[in-house]
Amino acid sequence: MLLAIDAGNTNVVFAIYDGDRQRGIWRTASDPKRTSDEYMVWLTHLMALKGLKPVDILGTIIASVVPGATFNLKRLCKDHFGCEPVIVGQPEVDLGTKALVDRPEEVGADRLVNTVAAAATYKTPLIVIDFGTATTFDVVDSDGNYRGGVIAPGLNLSLEALQMAASKLPRVEIQPPAAVIGRNTVACMQSGIFWGYVGLIEGLVARIKAEYGEPMSVVATGGLAVLFAKATHVIEHTDGELTLRGLLLIHKRNTSK
Repeated sequence: MLLAIDAGNTNVVFAIYDGDRQRGIWRTASDPKRTSDEYMVWLTHLMALKGLKPVDILGTIIASVVPGATFNLKRLCKDHFGCEPVIVGQPEVDLGTKALVDRPEEVGADRLVNTVAAAATYKTPLIVIDFGTATTFDVVDSDGNYRGGVIAPGLNLSLEALQMAASKLPRVEIQPPAAVIGRNTVACMQSGIFWGYVGLIEGLVARIKAEYGEPMSVVATGGLAVLFAKATHVIEHTDGELTLRGLLLIHKRNTSK
């Protein structure tokens, strides 16, 4: 079985695959100070609930955008699962895609992994929208290569910034308001956050398509993908496991040689 680890700025996601079948998926808050032993205690209990044991794991792969967490995740794979992990971004790892941008080394591992999975699953060229700590818009060309994109503040980050800067504004739930024109403070905030973000999505997708000059599919991933897909016609597909599937494909590519 394969242990796939996606370490983002907000959460670290662990998933176990038996071939192409997912056997378990778990999340924990990203914390660079968490040791490999702490990860193992937490993960072992969750695996046991699914009838899985550490000895079942025969391969591991890591994609991390949190350098401080990468060391302990590597130690987790080596010390507790006895596996040398495939690490996305290392020179020897063949992704099957190229980052055709000014500074390829600066492209986040998650964006490259999404590119691999999206190109293997959907019609190219395409735009991948990932709703994470930041909201990213990534362009994948007809050959499955990464061609650049856009980084915007994530929705939760924007909301937190608004609440921190304006002390009288309350915390609000992210949900579609009943009307665009709010009649109280909460409704006004929900409208600005939600419909403002829909406007950002539609505006950036339109500009990317116009600049690229070809018809493009649009796929969304991340926790809020489903919510916004219901509010705008520009998102054609939602895929909550795009990144994990990309890790699975990359691991297969690098262990089948």
